[in-house]
Amino acid sequence: MRNYVLLWLVFLLVSTSSFAQQETLKSKSYYSVDNLGRRMKFNLLDNNKFELVLSYGDYEVTNDSLLFKNKDGDKSVFEVQYIKNAKIKQDKIKVSFEEYSSLYGIYIGAQNGTDSIHYQKVSDLTGYDGNGDFNESFEMNRTQYLYFVNEGFDYEPKQIFKYEIPNAITELKVKVNYVLPNIAIKGYLDRKRNELSIGAADDNMTVFHSEEPIVDSGKSIIPPLERKQVLSWTYPGKEDTDVASPEENDDLPKTDFKLNIAASLPKALQQTKADGNKFLVVYADPKNTEAKAEFDALIEKQERYIGYISNTYDPQYDLYNFCLASKEDESWLKKNKMTDSPMLMVLDANGTILAWANSNLSPDKIDKFMYYDSFNGKLKRTFLKNNFAQIINDKNSKDAKLVKAFHEVSALGALGDYDYEYSEEDGSKDDFKFIKFNLDKKKARQVWKKIIEAHQKDTSPDMLLVQAIFQEIKNVGYTKQVYLEDKILDEVDFKSIDYLLKHYDAIDAERAALNDQENNLIKIGNISTEISNALQNATSTYNEDGSYTKSDPKKIKDTYEKILLIDKANFQFYASYFSSLADWAEKTKSNNERIKEFEKYFDKYLVNKENIIQNLDKIYDNGFDANALYYYDWKEFKNYHANLFNEISWAAVLDSKNQSYIKKAINWSECSLTLNKSNPFYLDTLAQLYYKDGQKEKAVETQTLAVKHLKDEAMEDTTANDIKETLSKMQNGTY
Repeated sequence: MRNYVLLWLVFLLVSTSSFAQQETLKSKSYYSVDNLGRRMKFNLLDNNKFELVLSYGDYEVTNDSLLFKNKDGDKSVFEVQYIKNAKIKQDKIKVSFEEYSSLYGIYIGAQNGTDSIHYQKVSDLTGYDGNGDFNESFEMNRTQYLYFVNEGFDYEPKQIFKYEIPNAITELKVKVNYVLPNIAIKGYLDRKRNELSIGAADDNMTVFHSEEPIVDSGKSIIPPLERKQVLSWTYPGKEDTDVASPEENDDLPKTDFKLNIAASLPKALQQTKADGNKFLVVYADPKNTEAKAEFDALIEKQERYIGYISNTYDPQYDLYNFCLASKEDESWLKKNKMTDSPMLMVLDANGTILAWANSNLSPDKIDKFMYYDSFNGKLKRTFLKNNFAQIINDKNSKDAKLVKAFHEVSALGALGDYDYEYSEEDGSKDDFKFIKFNLDKKKARQVWKKIIEAHQKDTSPDMLLVQAIFQEIKNVGYTKQVYLEDKILDEVDFKSIDYLLKHYDAIDAERAALNDQENNLIKIGNISTEISNALQNATSTYNEDGSYTKSDPKKIKDTYEKILLIDKANFQFYASYFSSLADWAEKTKSNNERIKEFEKYFDKYLVNKENIIQNLDKIYDNGFDANALYYYDWKEFKNYHANLFNEISWAAVLDSKNQSYIKKAINWSECSLTLNKSNPFYLDTLAQLYYKDGQKEKAVETQTLAVKHLKDEAMEDTTANDIKETLSKMQNGTY
């Protein structure tokens, strides 16, 4: 198990290859601050030497001894931030570990009052999903106290950190500090900016400045309520051993677990077909006398890991069958054009070769077949895409099979780097290559269109189709997954949305139970929110020539109106709707429709400025869905409405056609100032409304306040001058 060691000072006394060999730079120090406020210094020394200083501090001299005190020495192993996340239920707490935090030997304990502490391994609560991607967060029942424990080595004191969880907090973000990896670094000197960039890769460089930067104090790291060290730490039921990290597999003990290795390739294919959910790895290297030994090493590593990571057999870790090809398999290899030696192949349950590499069983290839590697996720995606292409191309495929195929590729989740194709120059010749499927994009769209049209007569929703529709209109459906392309909502998508609206109540009744299903990969949020987000975010795309391709604006508008007609609008719908209305107002040079629609919203939900806070609070409590694309905290929510009130009120000021709204706009403008009483922009709007309404004395008084508070807001000089000029015009009667 890895331990986390605090490095004070690292000297890397080697020559850097980033500069010309014969050039010597002047000795100089460059400074940097990471995102948690920890300082670093990179020193260029004489004779083309450098050093990286990772810790600062003070020292005391006592006789001939030096006592160093590291300024980071009091930092917790765990850096914890408290988050108010309205998406998390109040009886739950979400714990999110920073990506790449090493979680082995880390435990979390829960305690209410003086009850006993219930500990669990964090590595048991986090883990890899079906795509091989690591999920660093989990939810647990709310508790009064949380304990984080760093177990360390046997001979080290155990570090225990206790935190009290306030009632308003629903999420903890945790970073675990661990050893800086030993990496080969390179540097670049920006002579103009006098900055030094240091890192292991061009896309992940740390910039050091010639002047020491100011530490950002905005980070709010919560100190532990209690901190102590004990030499021996345990809890009832704790195992004596820990699950090994991937890097320690070579040191794993042997176990009784054995893989079932088929005696021949045909039997291995039969076995894989019978298993149904595994891939078959075939290794062929007839010219290599060590091929059998390499294959046995692969099997031993698999058996050790699978047997050790779970007390009882768990199929989620047993992902592959394995076969060493023999002379009897030469005809099969020749038929499938896999005659190079060495050759490493991965087949699906149907015997289709999904991936292959001209490689022996080198350590990096062996690691590909371990549970923790993302290679399995890539194989699953390749299999589903290839299967999708075969089903769509098959004229005999029935509706249910087609819907399932669209659903499966839509459920593939977020794209990773491995989803994109790279040229030979981007990788090594012995890297895995993946099968390329043949499916015309237009043909797939035609099949999808026929499915949507055929289901318009459904009396109840097909929930697999519903999930696939939501993914497609959100630009994460089959088009994105299969063709890696973004798209705008087209005629088929708007028909799909009509299907969702037709079955709105039935879908809404089923979606909670569907979302809670253990193996469900597509979550459905609030239906109005999901659709309105699509209307706002998937209706315009930028082209390489600088132009835009846009969805039919009439269909966008009609869809908004359909949601209003069935009375299913919520706050996030209105936020999207008002944004679209603002765009339409700019194009048509008229705010009339925008003002009318806002008036309906205000009269329905907000009523008047006397109860504005209470009514906003009601909207806020019911306005967000767990699957929302956007989330506002209360302050953002309040500021959104203050700005909205001001924008609509200002539209009444500017648009002479809407003078009938002046008195109503005064009420809306006063609401914006109820929420932010000293905003000079809001005061300027209200003053001009007062003046237009004939309340000139109040107008001058309010505009004077606007000028007074100009210093409180950052704005362009021309805007500030306009506000001052408006006051002068009001005072001399020339407004």
